[in-house]
Amino acid sequence: MSIAPDKKIKAVLFDLGETLVNFGKVRSLSIFGEGARLSYDFLKSKGQPVGNFTYYFWRNLVSLHVCRWLSCISGKDFDALKLLSESGAKKGIKLNDQEWGHFAWLWYEHLSKSSTIEPDIVETLRALKEMGLKLGIVSNTFVHGSSLEKHLEQFGILEFFEVKFYSYQFEFRKPDVRIFIKAADAIGERLPNILFVGDRINKDIKPALMLDMPAVLKEAYTNKGRKVPNGAYTINKLSELPGLIEEINNEVKSHPAAEKK
Repeated sequence: MSIAPDKKIKAVLFDLGETLVNFGKVRSLSIFGEGARLSYDFLKSKGQPVGNFTYYFWRNLVSLHVCRWLSCISGKDFDALKLLSESGAKKGIKLNDQEWGHFAWLWYEHLSKSSTIEPDIVETLRALKEMGLKLGIVSNTFVHGSSLEKHLEQFGILEFFEVKFYSYQFEFRKPDVRIFIKAADAIGERLPNILFVGDRINKDIKPALMLDMPAVLKEAYTNKGRKVPNGAYTINKLSELPGLIEEINNEVKSHPAAEKK
């Protein structure tokens, strides 16, 4: 296959969950329960009016389910930190911005501890940067960026990403192509020059291909047994990316039109 000379890969955008960070099949109620206990204990230590734990647990669980239901209807993700702080303030909880950020992290912390990354991901991302590529993240999520970036920093990979787009920041989310376009504008490259790497065929791969972006499907439980769209590349591990991009860019160089330039 010969690739047009104007399609050299100059940047890579990654999905987050099951692409950069592997969470696996999450036991949602267990994760929620741990977050409830940590956040409740934190509020009590600050002398905040939280009431008994059972009421606190169920009130927050119902609130989360309602917000997720509304999100499904609207096609827009909510901001968990904003939700927690506004809801807490109505109940007389008074924290400063730093404390609210820590409070939001406590809801997420147990999930972060159950996640994994590829053991050589730092070397992979460093290799991509050394190839002169710009790197970014585009993720559908209601988890606040402060928590996600703390998580990425703990893994030692936050520094590699100059662009980070989280869907709760916008009125739309993947597969809406507008979030891909905004990320491309932010990273400063044309869509055909940006490789998108994700694990979900409908939310990551198909919209990227629709925009004439080269797309890579990373193997994950979320796409097991599903047909890979025509035109998409596939990898088992992120460590395959530097070689794949080098191969693509070498094909670009070998294109007859490229030789005339």
